[in-house]
Amino acid sequence: MAALTRILFGIFMMVATCTAASAADRVIVILDASGSMWGQIDGKPKLEIARQSLKTVLQSVPGDEEIGFMAYGHRQKGSCDDIELIVPPQAGTAGAISTAADNLKFLGKTPLSAAVRQAAEALKYTEDKAKVILITDGLETCNADPCQLGKELEAAGVDFTADVVGFGLTAEEGRQVACLAENTGGKYIQASDENALKDALAETVAPAPAPEPAPAPAKVEYNLIPRTVLTEGGEAPKIDVYYEVFKVDAAGGKGERVDGSYNDYKISLEPGDYVVTSLSGYAKAEQKVTVSADKVSEPVFNLNAGTLILRARPAPDAEIDGNAQIIIDYPGEGESSANYGQVKTVVPAGDTRITIKLGAGETSETLQVAAGQTIDRDFIVGVGKAQADAFYTDGGEKVDSGDLSWRIFKAAKKLDGSREQVTYGYGPGSKFDLPAGDYVAAVDMQAATAEQPFSIAVGEFKNINVTLNAGVLAIDAPGADGYRIFEAKKDLQGERKQVTYGYGEKFQTTMVAGDYVVVTDFKADKADSETPFTVKAGERTELTIQ
Repeated sequence: MAALTRILFGIFMMVATCTAASAADRVIVILDASGSMWGQIDGKPKLEIARQSLKTVLQSVPGDEEIGFMAYGHRQKGSCDDIELIVPPQAGTAGAISTAADNLKFLGKTPLSAAVRQAAEALKYTEDKAKVILITDGLETCNADPCQLGKELEAAGVDFTADVVGFGLTAEEGRQVACLAENTGGKYIQASDENALKDALAETVAPAPAPEPAPAPAKVEYNLIPRTVLTEGGEAPKIDVYYEVFKVDAAGGKGERVDGSYNDYKISLEPGDYVVTSLSGYAKAEQKVTVSADKVSEPVFNLNAGTLILRARPAPDAEIDGNAQIIIDYPGEGESSANYGQVKTVVPAGDTRITIKLGAGETSETLQVAAGQTIDRDFIVGVGKAQADAFYTDGGEKVDSGDLSWRIFKAAKKLDGSREQVTYGYGPGSKFDLPAGDYVAAVDMQAATAEQPFSIAVGEFKNINVTLNAGVLAIDAPGADGYRIFEAKKDLQGERKQVTYGYGEKFQTTMVAGDYVVVTDFKADKADSETPFTVKAGERTELTIQ
């Protein structure tokens, strides 16, 4: 948490420096509120670390800085359009941003490219200087190319810059979003360990004067050229390799970070002892290297690892599904869940547990990975796809409202008569990935409810059309304080069943067709009124109560 606090402080100090130079500068901070933010670092959810870090950093930002706040993935699961500019850029927004971050839900996808584009447009980047700061713990999941977006914004902007913070990303994942910053002249800062964060802050907040160039080596241009293999005498990884160089500290361990880069890495270093690390995918190797001025050090890093090429499909012969989450439980380090649809990566040799989750479907398998081996596999989750819509009447008008609430239950009842809920959704056209079986779709639309049983097979697409047998009631009652609506028919005890209630002078709701009574409570010294009415399926009933 201290590391992220420092990185965010560095970013906001960078924002303050820009705005001090030009009063017209404005900045929007984008926070990843996708479901993967529930992942933990040192036993604490990343979303809690982000919230607290934002709050701490904002206390240090001058009140006249114009900063906005945007989030994505905080309102809907599975939506690539769930992006919101919560706090427009203006002075004095620190409290508003902290409150907004505290109230976020973390549950959706990662449309980071679309969010950056919307933030740039909100800042009028084609007319004014603009900066966007993206904090993400995952990769793009909405079929967009962050690298290409960076090029487009750089070409069209007056003076546009995007800085990207990779929160908990691996080096391989960081490479896939770093280009967004690099293509706009911004910085990519990887929040992976405390030393790297200190170096990033030194580069962005208070860069030290460049040292005098070291004398060129007497005989060699580069004195460190590392190489990486998957197994002894084997081939290099087919994905990016990231190298980092550290000075050796007083205890003989890893000290200050010196440099880092990808793939065909070579560098000229001051003679001395260093610790060099090689990382590809989730496999890592480390060794001490002594560097001299007149000789090339060519250490070979054996990752003792294999390559996984994995694709998630809902059913045999189906297309790859980009909503399927691929969780790789690899030896030695832990679990990664930042993969969707398909992934090519490197894991340490040993038993690697692969879990694929798609909607309510899940499949797992343990792969025995040998050093140097490539495993190319399709994983079949075994689900069908259902799309649910509600209609006021059979064959009538479709309900097109965000108030629709869906719950999917297993059809078989438990001993106590209840059903097990499998999943849920909101709005018209809600889509569900479900294992083969029998289900019940239950829908609520304000005061109207209905159920529809259905069955689905693996690979099947099924439309679930539920008839509410309902209409819309609209009440206009000047001076009214509230309403209580009852079924018109009384029970044996002479009581009516309350259906719903509301407040204010105007009230509208959806109700199942039938006969009802509304009891209207008035604000002034006026007696409550009781008005009978009938709701017809597919029709609008309007009541004026005086």
